[in-house]
Amino acid sequence: MAAEAGPQLLDVYLQPMEDGGGFVRICLEEVRSYHRFSQSCHWLQNEIMQAESRPLCASDITFQLQKQFAFLPGGRQDGCPIIVFPEFPTFGDLPEEEFHSVLTYLTSVPSLNAAGVGFVLVIDRRLDKWASVKATLLRIATSFPANLHQVLILRPTALLQRTISDILFNLKKDDFKMKVPVIMLSSVTELHTYIDRTQLTEELGGTQEYCHEKWISHRTAIEGFALMVKKTAQTLQSFGTELAETELPNDALATTSLLGAHTEKKDQMKEDLRIAQNQGGRLLESIKEPVLKNPEYIMNQDELENLATVQRLMSQLDETEAAFDEFWQRHQTKLEQCLQLRHFEHGFREVRAQLDTAAERLAGFSDVGISPAHAEHILRELNNHEEKVSDILIRAQALACEGDRLIESSHYAVDSILPKCGDLRTVTEALVTELRARKGHLLKAMELHQTLEKAAKWCDDGIYLLASQPVDKCQSQDGAESALQELERYLDTPPQYRLTDIGAIWREYESVLTAEFRDHVEKGFKKQASMLEMFDKRMVSLKKLAAKQTRPVQPVAPRPEAYSKSPLSSPAHRVPEKATSEDDAPNGETCRRAEAQRQNSATRHASQSEEEENLAVLRRHVMNELLETERAYVEELLCVLQGYAAEMDNPAMQPLIPSALQNKKDVLFGNMPEIYEFHKRIFLRELEMYTESPELVGRCFLERMTDLQIYEKYCQNKPRSESLWRQCSDCAFFQECQKNLEHKLGLDSYLLKPVQRITKYQLLLKELLKYSKGCEGADDLQEALTSILGILKAVNDSMHLIAITGYEGNLSDLGRLLMQGSFSVWTEHKKGHAKVKDLARFKPMQRHLFLHEKALLFCKRREENGEGYEKAPSYSFKHTLNMKAVGITETVKGDSKKFEVWCNAREEVYIVQASTAEVKTAWVNEIRKVLTGQLKACREASQQRAPDQTFQFPVSESAPVSVSPLKTSHRGSVKKGEEKKTEPASPEPSSSSSPKYNDKSKGWAKASLSLDISEENDGYSSTEDPLNSDPEEEVGRKLAPGKYTVVADYEKGGQQDLTVKSGDMVQLIKEGEDGQWFVRNLKTSKEGWVTPSNLLSLIGESKSSQSLSSSEGSASGHLSTSSSCSETYASFSDIKA
Repeated sequence: MAAEAGPQLLDVYLQPMEDGGGFVRICLEEVRSYHRFSQSCHWLQNEIMQAESRPLCASDITFQLQKQFAFLPGGRQDGCPIIVFPEFPTFGDLPEEEFHSVLTYLTSVPSLNAAGVGFVLVIDRRLDKWASVKATLLRIATSFPANLHQVLILRPTALLQRTISDILFNLKKDDFKMKVPVIMLSSVTELHTYIDRTQLTEELGGTQEYCHEKWISHRTAIEGFALMVKKTAQTLQSFGTELAETELPNDALATTSLLGAHTEKKDQMKEDLRIAQNQGGRLLESIKEPVLKNPEYIMNQDELENLATVQRLMSQLDETEAAFDEFWQRHQTKLEQCLQLRHFEHGFREVRAQLDTAAERLAGFSDVGISPAHAEHILRELNNHEEKVSDILIRAQALACEGDRLIESSHYAVDSILPKCGDLRTVTEALVTELRARKGHLLKAMELHQTLEKAAKWCDDGIYLLASQPVDKCQSQDGAESALQELERYLDTPPQYRLTDIGAIWREYESVLTAEFRDHVEKGFKKQASMLEMFDKRMVSLKKLAAKQTRPVQPVAPRPEAYSKSPLSSPAHRVPEKATSEDDAPNGETCRRAEAQRQNSATRHASQSEEEENLAVLRRHVMNELLETERAYVEELLCVLQGYAAEMDNPAMQPLIPSALQNKKDVLFGNMPEIYEFHKRIFLRELEMYTESPELVGRCFLERMTDLQIYEKYCQNKPRSESLWRQCSDCAFFQECQKNLEHKLGLDSYLLKPVQRITKYQLLLKELLKYSKGCEGADDLQEALTSILGILKAVNDSMHLIAITGYEGNLSDLGRLLMQGSFSVWTEHKKGHAKVKDLARFKPMQRHLFLHEKALLFCKRREENGEGYEKAPSYSFKHTLNMKAVGITETVKGDSKKFEVWCNAREEVYIVQASTAEVKTAWVNEIRKVLTGQLKACREASQQRAPDQTFQFPVSESAPVSVSPLKTSHRGSVKKGEEKKTEPASPEPSSSSSPKYNDKSKGWAKASLSLDISEENDGYSSTEDPLNSDPEEEVGRKLAPGKYTVVADYEKGGQQDLTVKSGDMVQLIKEGEDGQWFVRNLKTSKEGWVTPSNLLSLIGESKSSQSLSSSEGSASGHLSTSSSCSETYASFSDIKA
């Protein structure tokens, strides 16, 4: 053993290097304990009963021993063990191996000392012959495995055999080749002269009690016990070596597992020791049994040796157990200390990582903010961070105290624990110090921010005061003096609202002044200086105006103007006086007039200058509002992204997030991160460049107009976001985030900020444009305002467009959406070659029209239940018209809000009524633009205008151009003209039908179905006008989700159809895309689909259904279809040959 780390720690080889041993560092006491334990095990294995030199056990040769051709009675002659060979007739037939095994075992039983002296053999052949004596002697001479001391032979007693034995023994004595005396005895009495009777069994005339079966049993038990003890010792030593060589694990889990495994093995070892001790105790009782029964019984030497052997084994077993217990106690203590150390190290790593994270997070609080609100927000976040850090600091302190307790309890790893405790305390103190410093830093910055904010507010109020002073009232002496006094009072504001010494600010706030903050301070001083300069100029001007009337006025003749309001101020009365005045003072009057004109001009110029100055002040005021709200907007977006969006990825917050919100961050926040990055990195910085020239900020908007279109994506996602918010608004996650941010309003208010912001820009631009008339950037402001309004319109249109359902094609293929709106629509169609007169109903169909560049879509508006964005309408697609086949009639007689859209030579006519005449005009103009664009696209040279103001567009360049025969205001003449026309081959014969209808029909020429019939065959009543009735609209108005009572039986054979009986209660769940309703029978709990017409007959009288006026279904008014077609635009397909 070589000491390396002081006298208490040793590097030990527990096994030789060639056996795979290695260095194990253990304490000196543990080495000593292990040495004592190992010595005990070694003695048990190698010293007791000479286990290595005794290959045989009684249990191995029990059968041979039971033959009793030789036995060990336990007697001694002069310390030599006696082996008796009793009478055994078949001795000569014994196999040599069997003979050798028995003798080998018998000679191994006595102690080494006794066996070393030599054995005394007593051969009893009294009943045998000389041949047997000879054979026995020869076999013993050649095969006896131990030292011999003496051989005593009881010769045959028969006369002849005795004589032969005496003669032949003397003659053949040298043939036996024995180096020990061989004595031939004639009787037992003679034997007693050599061996004491007490050492001989009763068969040989002795007094020793001997039972061969009992001897075999004792020997088997003793050897079994010895073998058990040996195995136990080997197991203990192996386990002890394993414990001593065990390397301490590096984690708490492995240490706990190792401690459990070792404890389990220790318990098994203890159980083995207990079993061995119990067996040894029983063996001792068996050996002592004769003495216990007869106190006068004297044990023979072999019995005494057996007793001593078992007692030694028991004693050594106890010592080994004690050594093992001591060694285990130290090993267990070491493992428990290792487990404590691993827990401490694990806690140290966790706390150290948390402290490092807290320090890194704290380092991120270097920003001093851009405003008091921003600095206050940072301070709130710092306070929240401090609250979180306080828990970490408490844990770090507790961990350091735990380390101190381990050191005090003499832990073996003091050298590892002590530095960690010191590190924890050092880092904790540094973090606390840094927290205080950051807090003081922010408080100092907030103080300066508040000073600057007060000064800025004072300047803004002053500028507003200048702008609010009416120029016309300041022209009088009293008005000028009043305005002057107002300015002087404002300048007498307490000094805390004004910036005084910039050098003092540099010195006092040097620690918080970043480059950006310095620039902010300098701008504050410049702004104050500019404001004061404006005050000085205004005050100088006001002083002049106030002092202008106080100069002495020389008396002059009355001015003619003084009589302008007199009754005598007619030219006849004024001429003489004027002549007199001019004669008296011609030069004076001229001078006075010139002076008055000069003063009026100066006043006018001063007034214009002040007005321009006021406008500039107002422009700066609007610009300041734009910048301040932009900064606040950016800060609010950052708050939402950090306080809500980032927390959705925080593992600690995952348990609070409901399943409906999992992985839905993109749905909830849309592209808000993209909006934030654009405003933070680009737009805000570029806006700040126009701080001194607000009238030019329109250029910034124009340059970034493409980027601002990202709001369209956000607004399109807003309904999904709103729906998700309503599902999860009450969850603990949002409440916890709102609590951490200290927001009074919920997340939904902040999700609305981008929508509010994009609409705010147009208001600010309007204000700037109002105060920038005639300025350099006025045109850019007007263009920027128009562009922003265009974005808002595009956003609004897209919100409606994404709500369209049921359109089988791709809406993007229809071109750009130009307009959309709700209208009342009447239809009329031509059946074959005969025109069916339109019997329009009083109540038209309500349709929402979407005008694209290539098509006009008719949709049905459906209001949704819910709140907010969930209440936004959806639109069911009904019909589409290809713009290449469309014509319009701009004016319909009798109503200035109506116009006609028609196609296929007026086979289909849609009378559209707008809400106002202005809306109608806008739509007509937009449709006209589309048609005109198509005309240009077809490369037509010019438009031909007919006398009746009807224009027709040719189908192709080769098609002839003709004038429409519509010349009167009566529809009858129109019909006549149309009946005489021949229909040309249209390039798109079914362009006006819906995609679904095109699949089933070959064109409008062979079938004349109303618009509603084409709407997926909703069905209509025969008593109603088939052209204009809207059955689906009627059913949709009657049917709504809810519970109803069935008034008639209904049975169907389809698998998905529902069977109901009169009186059953049914629930209408939802309406399918094909118009059918999914219904549940609440009585049978069965579900199925029912058509609207059948459903109306089932629940028509139900009190639970919505009431419907009988007039709604039957009223059918006849509206005149003859209208004044003052201006009609024909489509390409309506050109007649």
